[in-house]
Amino acid sequence: MTVISTNTTANTALLYLNKNSAAESTALAQLSSGSRITSAKDDASGLAIATGMKSDMAVLQQAATNVQNGTAVLNTADGALSNISDILTRMKTLTAQAQSGSSSANDLSYINAEYTQLQSEIDDIATKTTFNGTSLLDGASSYSTGVDFMVGTSSTDTINVQLSGADSTALGINTTSITSAASAGSAMSALDTAISTISSARANVGATLSRFSFRGAVINTSLQNLTAAKSAITDTDIAATQSAYSTAQTMTTAAVSALYDANQMNQSLLKLIQ
Repeated sequence: MTVISTNTTANTALLYLNKNSAAESTALAQLSSGSRITSAKDDASGLAIATGMKSDMAVLQQAATNVQNGTAVLNTADGALSNISDILTRMKTLTAQAQSGSSSANDLSYINAEYTQLQSEIDDIATKTTFNGTSLLDGASSYSTGVDFMVGTSSTDTINVQLSGADSTALGINTTSITSAASAGSAMSALDTAISTISSARANVGATLSRFSFRGAVINTSLQNLTAAKSAITDTDIAATQSAYSTAQTMTTAAVSALYDANQMNQSLLKLIQ
C-alpha cells in the first residue's frame, strides 16, 4: 500500500543508520583507546575480571618495591656486619700479639689502646647503621624483634627480617681488655665467640637475601602473567576492529543515502495528487 502519512521505508533506513552509526562509534572508540572494553556494557564480566587483575597488579608492583626495600635493608646490615667481622679479626690478632713473651708493659698499653678504639668502632657501627632512620644493629629497634615486608597480594604473605644486636655488649666483648697476657687470653676466647655470632648473623642475612631474590622473581613472573591475561580480556584487536570500523563506516554511508532516497519518496507521491 502506498501512503504519505507514514514513511515506513524512511523509518527502516533511519533504524539501520542509527545501528550502523553506533557500531562505527564503538569501533572508533576501541581504536582510539586501544581497549576492547570502553564501557561496562561492552563486557560486564570481562570488566569485572580485568578490574580485579588490575588491583592485583598494583599490589604486586608495590610488593616488588617492598622486595627491593627489604633487600636494601639486608645489604646495608650485611655491609656493617662484614666490617665488624674484619674488626673482630684484627682484635683477635692483637690478643695474639699481646700473648707474645716479648711484649713489654708499654707494648701492652699500645696494643690495648688500639683494642679499645676498635671496641668503640664496633659500637659506632652497630649504633649508626640505619635504614630510613631506623637502626638495624643496635639491638633495640624494631628489627631486633622482626619487621614484616609484604611480598604478595595478601597481608599474610610476608617475609620477616630480624637482625640481632651487634655492638660490643651483644657480642660479649665490652668488658674485655689487653693489659696482660692472661687478659689477652680471655679476650681471645670472647672474640672467638663474637666472631661465631657475627658469622651466624651474616648467614641469616644471606639466607633471607636469597629468599627475597627468589620472591622477586616470582613477583615478576606473576606480573607478566597477569598483564598478559588482562591484555587478552581488555585490549582490542586492532586489525579486526579496523575491519569492523571500515564496514560500519560503509554501512553508515549507505544508510544515509538510503534515508535520503526514502525521504524523497513522499515528494514523488505528492505529484500523483497535483
